[in-house]
Amino acid sequence: MAKPNFSNPSNDTLKQLRGIGHRLNPIIMVGGNGLTPTLIEETARALTDHELIKIKIPAGSSDERKACASALADATNSQVVHHIGRMVLLFRKNDEPNEKLSNLVRFGF
Repeated sequence: MAKPNFSNPSNDTLKQLRGIGHRLNPIIMVGGNGLTPTLIEETARALTDHELIKIKIPAGSSDERKACASALADATNSQVVHHIGRMVLLFRKNDEPNEKLSNLVRFGF
């Protein structure tokens, strides 16, 4: 299998990332306070450790949840891979991933 290009992922790469994300549990949950500096910092740390994370966004309209996901991705220099309902999948490639923590390494990506 060819090495994926993470700077401009293909549809196949995104499909594989969504497949991995399906097996993940949310590790970040956005609370009623929205995007606080602490939440952004913790999300950035989780992305460094895990590279691919699932986030749960609180109730609100679909547009509000998409805006929240976009703002969080921008604040953490990551990209939204997928969003459905209240779940969002964020991805940021780590050049030196920790093999014990990276979801990509763990699932053989």
